[in-house]
Amino acid sequence: MFRSPAHIRDVDPGDVDDLMEIWSARSGERVSSPPVRHEAVASLGKISADPDQRLLVAEIDDHLAGAVHLIRAQLSPVHSDTAVYVMNLHVVEGFRRHGVGRSLMETVLTWAEDVGASHVVAAASAGSRDANRFMARLGLGQFAVIRGASVVSMRAKLPLEPPAVARLGARNHRSVGQVLVQRRSLRRSQDRVT
Repeated sequence: MFRSPAHIRDVDPGDVDDLMEIWSARSGERVSSPPVRHEAVASLGKISADPDQRLLVAEIDDHLAGAVHLIRAQLSPVHSDTAVYVMNLHVVEGFRRHGVGRSLMETVLTWAEDVGASHVVAAASAGSRDANRFMARLGLGQFAVIRGASVVSMRAKLPLEPPAVARLGARNHRSVGQVLVQRRSLRRSQDRVT
């Protein structure tokens, strides 16, 4: 048993090595390469400087016990309501089932209330039964499946030529495929008339 409860605080630069270890071990799931220290330091600096993001860490007896990344954003592109998106919630193996996750989520709720967010949206690894059960016990229902892939692997599945709307300055440009579809459609309608 631990001597003290989890203390939740915002990340500081001294946490970078512990965080890299936590997420490197965890992210073997689908991340292509481990983080590089100077990139991690820069990333933590950007998060700390952004009023719409927070990176919280939980400490117990001077050990990093868990962490969570929060992002405040609109609930959807057509809603003015905001949500706090809970990303990368992780409790270190030896500290699980000691209230660390609950303490982190209590801090999430407090921040959501402070910034006027109407919803909390959390992502949990599909393979983590415990994390998904934990989220369900807190009242978070499943309403989406988040999928991810590297740009390289997606490019292998999609055509080499990006669609016209994805090309810069090509709003009026139609692809050969679109022109052929339109011509076939015109021919069919002409054949029906004659």
